[in-house]
Amino acid sequence: MKKRNIILGIDGVPYELMDKLSDKNIMPNFKDLKSEYDFRLMKSSIPHISSVSWSSIITGKNPGEHGIFGFMDIIPNTYTLCFPNFNALRSKPFWQLEPEKKCVIINVPSTYPAKQINGIQISGFVALDLEKAVYPYEILAQLKNIGYEIDVDTKLAHQQSSDIFIDELFRVLNLRKKAFDFFWDDIKWDIFMPVITGSDRIGHFLWGIYEDEKNQYHLRFLDYFHEIDQIIGEFKSKLKDDDTLIILSDHGMEKIELNVNLNTYLENNGYLFLSDKLKRYNRIKEGSKAFALEPGRLYINKKGKYPNGTVLKKDEKDVIDELKTLFYDLRFNNQKVIKKVYEKEEIYSGKMIKNAPDLVLIENKGYNLKASIGKSKLFEKEETFSGKHNENSFILINKDIEIENPTVEDVLNLFG
Repeated sequence: MKKRNIILGIDGVPYELMDKLSDKNIMPNFKDLKSEYDFRLMKSSIPHISSVSWSSIITGKNPGEHGIFGFMDIIPNTYTLCFPNFNALRSKPFWQLEPEKKCVIINVPSTYPAKQINGIQISGFVALDLEKAVYPYEILAQLKNIGYEIDVDTKLAHQQSSDIFIDELFRVLNLRKKAFDFFWDDIKWDIFMPVITGSDRIGHFLWGIYEDEKNQYHLRFLDYFHEIDQIIGEFKSKLKDDDTLIILSDHGMEKIELNVNLNTYLENNGYLFLSDKLKRYNRIKEGSKAFALEPGRLYINKKGKYPNGTVLKKDEKDVIDELKTLFYDLRFNNQKVIKKVYEKEEIYSGKMIKNAPDLVLIENKGYNLKASIGKSKLFEKEETFSGKHNENSFILINKDIEIENPTVEDVLNLFG
């Protein structure tokens, strides 16, 4: 019998949440699995963001090799932002490395547009058109038959009543489950990888509700994860003796206390100068030494690399050292905002390191690193989201798989 691999992704869920909800029997199926399998804290990507993390999970590579450093990037030799989709991935996902294995890949973020595969692929967030998000094209009719949708309508999160958005989360989760069930039974597969992303959405918009047990919607937050646990239970009931099961998240989640506008800090300290005539990053004027992209990515405004580049090659190291000191000194009410400043060579390796940010900032708990251009305030309260990413993802794996201090880049080595 050919060995099968099941990788269930639950986007944006921290180790601590899975541990607590299972111990409280809100997720009883996951609690049972914790006693049978190895449940561990897993370190997310740097920066801890879905596009980077999932790219590392499916390729087993770091961003310096696969080339994805964030949801948005800068087009070379310009200040123009672009959205790197699946075509920008410079390392092969596992289903292209072993084309003889039949794979079912459902809702993995940053895999749009869908590409040819031995099996089926349904792209996840950000997918703009369902017709371009599926391979082969013939499965589109089945997806439309069940009313499949790529993501929840996050605009509903801005409604006065959280009931509307929570209803939407349950509705789309049910559609996702229908697709999981159908393709589990319809195709004789070797690798089955579905991802739930509503877990990330509920964390971003309603984390404050989770932390406030007196909130009228707190129980509905817990009910959503109980529903995810029901899906876990169904997978568990279908496992064969030789199956390898992996359940994981790409990053964690925590409460936002305060937004920090990085470009404002650079501007206030004479490292960034902006024009009033242009928009977005094209406002960067000559004389600027650095600019920031989300989340926490700093780029040296190098002469010859950017239109108004200022910093000469011989001065780059000095500017990097200055910026490290500057951001380590950043405080709010005498609390340090930045936990760690990484130079790109410390965390990335590979031919795509040429496109990497020069520095990556890791924030202390509660601080949300933003990169809007031209903000007047350094610190601001967040008006839309209550939850932000952190590095505390999780992984649950067979006990006979040995790995110490797992990271998202290790996942590919955990199944055969």
